[in-house]
Order: sequence, then structure tokens, then C-alpha cells
Amino acid sequence: MKKINPFEERNAIPVEGTYKNWSELNLEPYDKGTASPYTKTRVILMNGTEFESNWFLHQFSRHCNNNELRREIAMVRRHEQQQQKMISSLKPINESNLETTIAYEQLAVDLTAILAKHTKDDNVRNALNFALLEDFDHLYRYANLLEMEQGISAKDITKEYTEIMPGRPTISEHRHPRDSINKFICSNTSDLFTRLATNIITGAEQQTMNYYMNIGNHHPTETGRKIYAEIAMIEEQHVSEYGSLLDANCSWLENWVMHEYTECYLYYSCYADERDPRIKSVYERLYLEECGHLKKAAEMLEKFEGKHWTCMFPDGAEFPELLKFDGNIEYIREVINNTIYYTKDRETYIDSRELSDKSDFKKYNKQVNKIDSIEPVHAFMEMYLKKNGKDYRYQISDHPIAELNDRTVDNTSVGRY
Repeated sequence: MKKINPFEERNAIPVEGTYKNWSELNLEPYDKGTASPYTKTRVILMNGTEFESNWFLHQFSRHCNNNELRREIAMVRRHEQQQQKMISSLKPINESNLETTIAYEQLAVDLTAILAKHTKDDNVRNALNFALLEDFDHLYRYANLLEMEQGISAKDITKEYTEIMPGRPTISEHRHPRDSINKFICSNTSDLFTRLATNIITGAEQQTMNYYMNIGNHHPTETGRKIYAEIAMIEEQHVSEYGSLLDANCSWLENWVMHEYTECYLYYSCYADERDPRIKSVYERLYLEECGHLKKAAEMLEKFEGKHWTCMFPDGAEFPELLKFDGNIEYIREVINNTIYYTKDRETYIDSRELSDKSDFKKYNKQVNKIDSIEPVHAFMEMYLKKNGKDYRYQISDHPIAELNDRTVDNTSVGRY
């Protein structure tokens, strides 16, 4: 692979004087019927990445007492806003929110699997594998809702890349807030890919949480509204868990540099991986713009903290292996087979069958699921099974877990009892 160091990109587009006009912000959307599933997931990923960057810069400015620096932050933040509008315009009007939700969960599943397979940090990998099985379950639940309400097969959206079957049952995913905190990484000792992974997955899961929180109450059915509300609560847990992995000892300026570096890495990865020539050119342009943002952040780091960007990248700033989307069926099946019963006990991942009834997990789960029959996702599945006799699935062979193999029964005990 050609070595790419975005700090040294000669074609980087400077921040000053490159703001876009209105026609440049509205791009031709992809065709939902012919676009690759991963074209859709890349759009979602970069939308979430831009949102994270924008809101990070808002928070940075609100915690900064130097107006000279705040003006520089505002300059870049306006660019990030325009980039987000460009990416967001790629989603077509005729793609329903629920169809887009399927793409969100496919992104969550495959992105998490890719990051988990490549990170060298055991703690980060465990966190990724843990939430992976829950997003995998969400894809299955939303797929059943899509088939029930719109008569659309989710496999027509995800194609053959991602199986659609139960993961850790939704009811087993509700954990005490104290158990959502993980050990944070140390940038001085973590490899570059692991540092990128924590930034990438936090932004991606945050986008999913925000999407469900914002569209859930606009869903046309009461059943769907309740499902979005419940799964949005799980996504909040994921954002808390992933966010707690980030290096808590970095300064605001160091964090800014890492945010911009992450965007450069992702846009270049999307550019390299995208097969639609028109969208590929969008990613190329935005990569070069982000290189300009990165150089501005590095300039501010040196000016206000006296640190050269090289101190943050002791092993070099060349991109590690690029992010490439592809199916992860066998890897996910392996994770299911090994960790389906796990839950959290503070920073520890533990088999739920080993916990006492006095554990925070058991007490909290029982409190929020006081009456199992009113828990939204499984109440819907009972209704679906009563009407159709069996659930909606796409799987290449039997489910790895015997308790989750029966398509006529909705399991609510795996990972809880």
C-alpha cells in the first residue's frame, strides 16, 4: 500500500477562502435500488464523523478562553458543517427512515467487526465484540419491523454480506449505567489503528443514537416508536462505553488534531474503497479539505501548546491499513459462539450466568423490565410470530446458539438468566 501521511499532503486545500455556495452543498443522491450496501454505509459513517467533529469543536470553543483560537476553531467548524451537508444530501428522498435504519445497523455490524479484527488492544477488541452482538440483534429486530410494516425484505438492502438473525436478545442488553465505563487507552502506548478505532466507533455509534432519538417519535406506528425508543437507549450505552475508551489525558488541542487525522483517514479510506465514480470524487475532495483542517489544527497545537504534531505520532503519521468494507459473517458467528452470554460488571466482561441476583446488572435489568410482556422489542416479536408463525431471517446455516435457532420462539433469557 502506498504510504500516505496527511500532514504532508501537497494538495491539501487551505481553510481560508474555500467555503462552498449553495449549489455545491446539494449533491445528486445515490440510487437506493442500485447503490452498493457499502456505498450507503459509507455515507452514514462520514455523516456521523462530521457530526462528531462539529460538536467536538463546539465544545472546545465553549471551554476555551482565547478568542484568537476560538476564531480559528470557528473557521474550521464552518467547513465541517458544509461537509456534513454535502454528505447528508447523498441520501435519496425515496429511502424511508426504516430502510435507512437497516443501513445504519449494517454499518454498525460490519464496521465494528472490521475494527475488532484489526485492533491490537485486547480491551478495545472486547468492547467492540461485546457491542457488536447487540447491534447485530438490532439489525434483526428492525428487519422484522420493516417486513411487517412495509413488506420489504432487509436482505434486498444488505445483500448477501450480512446475516440477519438474533444476537444477544434486546432485553438482555439493558445494563446499569455504572457498567458502561471502560478502561481508557493511552495514546503514548497504543498503536495508531487502535487510537483511530476508538475515535471512529464513538462517532459512528453517536450518529446512530442521534438518528434514532431524532426520528423515532416520527415513526408512523406506535409499535415502531417504542422500538426506536428502546434501541436508542441501548445505543446510548454503546456511546458511553466507546467514549470511555478514548484517551482521557489528551488536551483539547491534541484531541482536535486527532479528530482531524481521523477524518483524513476515513475520507481517504472511503475514496479508496468506493466504487461509484461520482461519490468517489466527493470523498477525494473532502479528504484534501480535511488535510487543510489537519494542518490548521497542528498549527494551533504548536502555537498555543508549543507541541509539534510529530510528538503525537512517535511511530510516524502514515495511515495504517485502510478501512475496507466487506462481509464479516464467519467472524461474527465466532463472536456469537464465544460471547453471546456475556454482560458487563464494571470494566469486566463476564458470563451473565455467573452473576448473583444482587449484581447491578440483574437489579437494573429487572427494574426496567419489570413486566417482560411490555418490553417493546419482544412484545413486537410476539405479535410478529403470532401473525406469521416464524420470524424474518437471512442466515447461511443454523444459528450457532441452539436457544436462538428456533424461528417460532423469541428467546428472552440468553445473556440475562
